[in-house]
Amino acid sequence: MLFFATCPLGLADLLCAELKQLGAARTRELKSGVEFEGDLEHAYALCLWSRTANRVLLRLGEAGARTANELYEGVRGIDWSEHLSPSGTLAIDFAGQSAGITHTQFGALKTKDAIVDQFRAKYGERPSVDVDRPHVRINVHVHRDMATLALDLSGESLHRRGYRARGVAAPLKENLAAGILLRAGWPAIAEQGGALLDPLCGSGTLVIEGALLALDIAPGLLRNAHGGAWGFINWRKHNASLWRRLVNEAEERRQAASGRELKIRGYDQDAFAVRAALENVERAKLRGKVHIERRSLSELENDLGPFGLLVTNPPYGERIGDQDTLRELYRTLGERLRAGFGGWKAAVFTGNPPLARELQIVARRSHTLFNGAIECRLLRLDVEPDRFDLPEARPSMDEKLATARERPGAQMFANRLRKNFKTLAAWADKENTRCYRVYDADMPEYAFAIDMYGSANDPDLAWIYVQEYQAPESIDRDAARMRRLEALSVLPEVFAVPRERIHVRTRKQQKGSAQYEKLDERGEFCTVSESGYRLLVNFTDYLDTGLFLDHRPTRRKLGEWARGARFLNLFAYTGTATVYAAGGGASASTTVDMSKPYLDWAKRNLAINQLASPEHGFVHADCLQWLAEAAEARKREYDLIFLDPPTFSRSKRMQDDFDVQRDHVKLIRLAATLLAPNGRLVFSNNYSRFKLDTAALPEFAIEDISRATIARDFERNPRIHQCFAIRHRINAPT
Repeated sequence: MLFFATCPLGLADLLCAELKQLGAARTRELKSGVEFEGDLEHAYALCLWSRTANRVLLRLGEAGARTANELYEGVRGIDWSEHLSPSGTLAIDFAGQSAGITHTQFGALKTKDAIVDQFRAKYGERPSVDVDRPHVRINVHVHRDMATLALDLSGESLHRRGYRARGVAAPLKENLAAGILLRAGWPAIAEQGGALLDPLCGSGTLVIEGALLALDIAPGLLRNAHGGAWGFINWRKHNASLWRRLVNEAEERRQAASGRELKIRGYDQDAFAVRAALENVERAKLRGKVHIERRSLSELENDLGPFGLLVTNPPYGERIGDQDTLRELYRTLGERLRAGFGGWKAAVFTGNPPLARELQIVARRSHTLFNGAIECRLLRLDVEPDRFDLPEARPSMDEKLATARERPGAQMFANRLRKNFKTLAAWADKENTRCYRVYDADMPEYAFAIDMYGSANDPDLAWIYVQEYQAPESIDRDAARMRRLEALSVLPEVFAVPRERIHVRTRKQQKGSAQYEKLDERGEFCTVSESGYRLLVNFTDYLDTGLFLDHRPTRRKLGEWARGARFLNLFAYTGTATVYAAGGGASASTTVDMSKPYLDWAKRNLAINQLASPEHGFVHADCLQWLAEAAEARKREYDLIFLDPPTFSRSKRMQDDFDVQRDHVKLIRLAATLLAPNGRLVFSNNYSRFKLDTAALPEFAIEDISRATIARDFERNPRIHQCFAIRHRINAPT
C-alpha cells in the first residue's frame, strides 16, 4: 500500500523518523510530508503514535484532470463500493487546479458527482454528504493536470489530540509543539532525568506535549478517549481487531511508564491562561505529572535542578503585544536565563527573530518552522557564559573586522576578489558599464554575491553591494558568522571603497508580495552608469537595488529591437528595460507594474535620461489582471513585449496563486494576443529549474536566447535566468 502523511512545514524529517521507527518501508521525504509504503498496521500506528503528522492518506489511484469531464470519468473508474456503503456519508477535500478546473469547490463537486452517480447506477441509491463527520473523507490533489485520489484515514487533523478544552491568544498547534520539543532534544534530556519548564506557558501545550513524550503516551490515545473522529472507523476495509490490538498495546506502554517521576512545570502571569492550562492538563490525564502555576516572568527562578530544557513560545507581535513591551519581555527572559539556568538548554520559538537579540544569548542552532502561515525560528540556546552576548562584553565592529582580517581564510578570499576584480574591471570598461558582478560564491564556503556599482556622476565614486546567501540549517552559525566577518573585513582594501559605501543583505527566497516590501525609509538613491544610461539604485530601502545586473544583455537586445516599435514592459519593476527601449528608438511604450513606488522609480529613470514624453506611458496595475483585461478587449497591439514575471505571485483576477512553471503557457498566450503579427515577445524568468513547454505552444516560433543574454560576469551562474524570443509562427522567418 502507498500512503502519504502530511505535516507542518519544517517537520517532514521528524515525521520521516517516526515512520522509520514504526517500520514503514521506502519513505520519501517531501516538503509537505512523507510518502511511504507499508500495510494497514503502519498507517494505523502512525495515526495513533505520530506526534508531528496532520493527516494519513491512503492512495487509491489517479485520474486525468485536464477537464472536468476527464476528472469525472477517472473518479468513476474507481470502485467506491469497496470503501463506502450506498447509505453512507462522504466528504471531499479538494486542492489544486488544472486548465479546466480552476476552483476547488467545482472540483470537489465533480468528484462527488462521479462517486454518487456510480452508486446510483449500481444500487439505485447514493451516499449523502456530511462535511463534519463523514463515514469516509476523500482527498483529491491536482497537480499538472493529474488528480491523485486518497482516503483520509485520520479523519480530522491529528494535531487535535482531544485534551484542549480551550485555548488562549495565538496558541500553538499540538503537533508543532511536539516538533519543537523533538528539535530541542527533549526526549534525551527527559531520559537523563532533566526538567522541562515553560515560563510563558499559555494554555500549556508545550508542557503537556513534553509529558506525553516523556511518559511514552501515544497522542492518539487521548483523542480516542475524547471521542475524536477517526477516518477509518466506518471505512468498509477497516480492520477493527488490528486497531484494537494497537490501542491495547499503547495502553500497556502508557501503564508501564506511568510511574516515572517528572519535573515539568508551566508558568504564566495571566489567570485565564493558567485556568485553561490546568483544565487541559486534567483532560490529558496528567494530574500530578505537570505542574501549572501563576507566576510572572520577572519572578522566574530555577528550583528544578542543574539540568533541563526551558522551552517557550513568547508573543512576537503578529497578533499580541506591542514592540516596546515585547522587547522588555525578551530582555527579562534573557536575564532570568543567564542568572539562574546555567548548564540548561533553552529553546525559544519566535516569529520575530530580531526580538531574540534581546535575550543576549547567541543561539547554537536555528530552525525554520511555520506557525500557520507565519514563518518562525526555533532558536536553540546553550545557557553557558561563553554564549552570552552582553553589550559591555561585545567587541566593536572595528575590532571584530580587524581580528577577522588576520585569519588565513580572509586573505585567501581577498586574493580571489583581487583576481576577479582586475579581470572584470577591464572587461566592464570595454562594455561601457560601471555596474557588474565581481564574485558569486566562487569559493563555496564564502557564499556571497558581490556587485560593483559605479557612479554616473563621479568616475572615482563606487558602491559595493554584498548579498549573503542564506546558510542552510546544517551550517554552524558561528562558522557562518566568522566567514561573513572575514569577507567584509577585506572589501574596503580590495575595492578601495570605505565601509559606509558597502551594503550587505541576506539573500533568501521571497514569497508572494515580499518582493515589494520596503526594508527602510531612507530614500537614498544613487545614480549609476550602465551602457551609457543613467539609472537610479537604492541600497538601503528595498530587497533589491532596482537594477537586475544579470539582465544587462537582455536590456541591450531590447534596445536594439525597439527602433520604431511599440513596446510593452510587463512586471516592469523600475523600468530599466523601458529606458533601453526608449533610448533605442521605440515609438511608444507602456510600462506596467503593481507597485506604485517602483512605477515612480521607472518614471524617474526615464526622466534622468531625457527620455520622458507622452508617448511613454505608465500603468499602475496588477500585471496579470491588466493583461487579461487588455487581451480580452484586444484594443492594443505591440511590436515588442518584454514579459519577465516573478516565479510566484498572486493575482486578484485569477483568484489563485501564479506559478511560472505551471502557468507560463497560459501567460505567454495571453501576452501574445497583444503582439503584432510580425512582433517579438521576449519571455524571461529566474526560476532555475524552469522548463519551457514548447509542445504546448505549437503556434509560436521559439528561440532560446538564454546563453546570449548571460554576460561574462554571470558565467558562473548560467541558470540565473532563462530567456526566450517568441514570434507568431506564421510570420516567423524560415
